[in-house]
Amino acid sequence: MENEKKDLPNKIQIFDNSKIRSVWDSEHEKWYFAIVDVVAVLSESENPQAYWRKLKQRLKEEGNETVTNCHTLKLPAADGKMRQTDVADVPQLLRLIQSIPSKKAEPFKIWLATVGGEFLDEAVDPELSIERAVQNYKNLGYSDNWINQRIKSIEVRKALTDEWDKSGVKKGKEYALLTDLMYRTWADMSAKEYKDFKGLKKENLRDNMTNLELILNMLAEASATELSQKETPSTLNESARIAVSGAEVARDARKSLEKRGGTVISSKNAKEIGTQQLPFEDHQKEDNSF
Repeated sequence: MENEKKDLPNKIQIFDNSKIRSVWDSEHEKWYFAIVDVVAVLSESENPQAYWRKLKQRLKEEGNETVTNCHTLKLPAADGKMRQTDVADVPQLLRLIQSIPSKKAEPFKIWLATVGGEFLDEAVDPELSIERAVQNYKNLGYSDNWINQRIKSIEVRKALTDEWDKSGVKKGKEYALLTDLMYRTWADMSAKEYKDFKGLKKENLRDNMTNLELILNMLAEASATELSQKETPSTLNESARIAVSGAEVARDARKSLEKRGGTVISSKNAKEIGTQQLPFEDHQKEDNSF
């Protein structure tokens, strides 16, 4: 696989409650995994980057072909930027695992063996992908109530991005621009400010929202989708105007709740939400706002 390949779908895989960045290569029909993430899981090192550098150097000196033939691909780093990262496919990882003393080695090998098959199954039956996402969220400690909201939010987001695609909005920077514009409108914070408020770095912002935040964000995106379907924009500027209009609906709802004394925008992130997530009535009580 060439390093220049673009638009390969990135995905976060979950093993033992740890996130492992991965890329699916549709041409060769196989996964590539971020080696440093695997090293972090197996070695439990406080500095997996340094651990991998030393291991890589030692294996190179030994003439290990796996290290010699490993690729690099751009994956999202801790600072949110796309950076070149050492990756390996399943056979390469299985060979590397032999060089890392770990009690998790055998469970990890079994996990690796199932990942590829699951992807192909999901391509035939998308419902399996949803079921897997639900299980991953459960493994991370989220409540059923929160998971239901999050899965619905993915559906709502997809409907909006479909509209953006029809309007000629480009994935990447233009998607991010419109998304940021919507956050600024309904939450009075940019995406970066919102993440900083919750103490996040590379984590997904929606995965760190409370039920109420998810609902308001869905209201903004669903409203923007409805308006886009009616007005059929054809430029980025027109889509931006509609995005703001949709977000204003959520902003009005937020301000209405805040007039009653409620705290809508929460500094809580996934570590504090998890199984502690509560419906709105209890959420009010928890914040001592009403």
